[in-house]
Amino acid sequence: MNATHSPPPPLLNTLTPSRRTGFNRAFAVVYTCAIVALFYRHTQTLLGSKTFVSFYVTLALFVSDLILTFMWANGQAFRMCPVYRKEFPENIEKVVKTSDLPGLDVFICTADPYKEPPMSVVNTALSVMAYDYPTEKISVYVSDDGGSAFTLFAFMEAARFAAHWLPYCRENNIDKRSPDEYFAANYSRSSETEKIKIMYESMRMKVEHVVGIGKVGDEYITSDEDRQAFSKWSSDGFSRQNHPAVIQIVLDKNRDKDITGHCLPNLVYVSRQKSTTSPHHFKAGALNVLVRVSAAMTNAPVILTLDCDMYSNDPRTPLRALCYVLDPEMQKNLAYVQFPQEFHGLNNNDIYACEHKRLFKVHPVGFDGLSGPNYVGTGCFFRRRALFGDPATMVSPETKDLRPDHVVNQPITAPSVLELAHHVAGCNYESHTKWGSKIGFRYGSLVEDYYTGYRLKCEGWRSLFCYPEKPAFLGDVPFNFLDVLGQNKRWAIGLLEVGLSRYSTITYGVKAMGLLMGLAYSYYAFWPIYAIPITTYSFLPQLALLNGISIFPKVSEPWFLLYMFLFLGAYGQDLLEFVIHGGTVQRWWSDQRMWMMRGLSCYLFGVTEFFLKSIGIPTQGFNVTSKIIDDEQSKRYEQGLFEFGVPSSLFVALAMTAMINLSSFILGLINFLNASNKEGLVMQLVLTGSIVMNCLPIYQAMVLRSDKGKMPSKTTITAAILVSTIYVVASPFTK
Repeated sequence: MNATHSPPPPLLNTLTPSRRTGFNRAFAVVYTCAIVALFYRHTQTLLGSKTFVSFYVTLALFVSDLILTFMWANGQAFRMCPVYRKEFPENIEKVVKTSDLPGLDVFICTADPYKEPPMSVVNTALSVMAYDYPTEKISVYVSDDGGSAFTLFAFMEAARFAAHWLPYCRENNIDKRSPDEYFAANYSRSSETEKIKIMYESMRMKVEHVVGIGKVGDEYITSDEDRQAFSKWSSDGFSRQNHPAVIQIVLDKNRDKDITGHCLPNLVYVSRQKSTTSPHHFKAGALNVLVRVSAAMTNAPVILTLDCDMYSNDPRTPLRALCYVLDPEMQKNLAYVQFPQEFHGLNNNDIYACEHKRLFKVHPVGFDGLSGPNYVGTGCFFRRRALFGDPATMVSPETKDLRPDHVVNQPITAPSVLELAHHVAGCNYESHTKWGSKIGFRYGSLVEDYYTGYRLKCEGWRSLFCYPEKPAFLGDVPFNFLDVLGQNKRWAIGLLEVGLSRYSTITYGVKAMGLLMGLAYSYYAFWPIYAIPITTYSFLPQLALLNGISIFPKVSEPWFLLYMFLFLGAYGQDLLEFVIHGGTVQRWWSDQRMWMMRGLSCYLFGVTEFFLKSIGIPTQGFNVTSKIIDDEQSKRYEQGLFEFGVPSSLFVALAMTAMINLSSFILGLINFLNASNKEGLVMQLVLTGSIVMNCLPIYQAMVLRSDKGKMPSKTTITAAILVSTIYVVASPFTK
């Protein structure tokens, strides 16, 4: 009798270990031996120091190398077991019926209509509303932390346009479903397409006009419903930092249809209540309000979080995420599926290294072989259940209507639903609750995304990295150098808030997640301390070189080969990983240059600001990175020119580095040609010369440029005075 075998279930995903794993592990062993030899030499030199100055110079190099070693050891966690995944979204329909697909709540956060243009937010929302996914299953919640009538107006206009745009995308199988990106590309022209484009341009002009004049004019308010919605902004005392909760249902799937008769997704505008006396918790606070408001209205089991400028680039992205969410082997402890952040509009060389290839692509592959990648704030599909306690024990919210397993049986327009939604959006709702500590997105750091992902991993959840060939999401990059540095300074402060907290990655993290995951998270938590070795190596060898003093081994000594191996080995492996993940040598060089510049500016200032906050000295709060694109800045960015433009203390530090290294290199080269100890100065000349090469954009901005992006004279003069002072003070100690 022949046994019958049921066919295997359709394959949803596969996992392939990286072929570089063996090499990475072997190289780590060899490199560790070299580091041990380096510290043996440092110890010998330190014990053999005969003068006060030589002792402290050697000690400074010892501490700097110790920090570099600590960061290198943390970074090895990413290289121990990297994996690559592949998903098969075409098999989803073989596993579950379309009618049984889980609901999807999309959270989009914006905070300032002048820095984050409402039309950019609208394009992001339209791109996800047009997913290849049942529209009755999609609900889009827009959090407007700026409490702006302009943003609400933009979405009211977008709702009308969506009735035409969604069926157009569906019927024509459009790939780019952000209207702005679609019409900027080589789209197929037809009478229907031109009609849609005219509608989009009309909408865009209306929204930009309203933002430009600073009010929603009466000519744009065409119904009593609209008038009632905007009346909240005319009340006394309504301001950005002090206003009641505003929840406006812009589209209701039970009421609103597109031009073909299909229902439109739910679209809800949310501006949480704010008071000058209540904590805001920035983005994490806004996200937690969306978790609660969406729970009251739709309570979909899957949540997608998106930045306001991160539009969807692939309409099948939810199906890719479901290839993991619906996998029975992963459902027990899967918290989220993270897609990489990718960007459009980067110039050829990515001069500001905004791609962050290691953070968004290289390291998540290594994370994925452990307990999964970190949450990076956008492009992430959460299981709602993961935001309510560890995999085994769910922390119950204050009311059963907010539980992740609660089924909402009423329409989103029901009075009881709206009453609960307004209640949970109140600024004092979280007082004496577990929101932000045990439930939802976590408070306690300016980088709430990193901290939330970290705490979820400590609770026993895992995540997955979905890295399709076609980018799932694309976002904007800042064109202003000061915005880039400001954003990185905020990250630096937030990361240290985690690394030096009671939940420190090197104590609590290692105990909760294991050694490798603890090290991997520590790499980012202590990222800002790179400022110490970078600053040391950018100034100390140069001051010694100015006086012809050698502090590194001679070329003829065996120790010289050790230094060369350590330098070339680290940079060579880094370059290999960068190129393998789609980078170019030129972009890698830009990345190395920005690593140095960040260490000398935003990391250094971030560390300083963190310690000032720690001792109770008030510092600057959260700043939104501007998404406004100035035409002149955009042109300079495309040309590869750094944007300095305005005086800043961050630029002073960079100008000082450029000046002291150029002076040191020129005078050091003269001393080298005239000195008898040529071999002892080679390493300092090479180091100084490489920094001079990295500083070429700074020299250009200080001397050669006359455009508005040049280095301000005030900054240059201040830097020159400080460099002269340092040289005069330090010279007696380096002779």
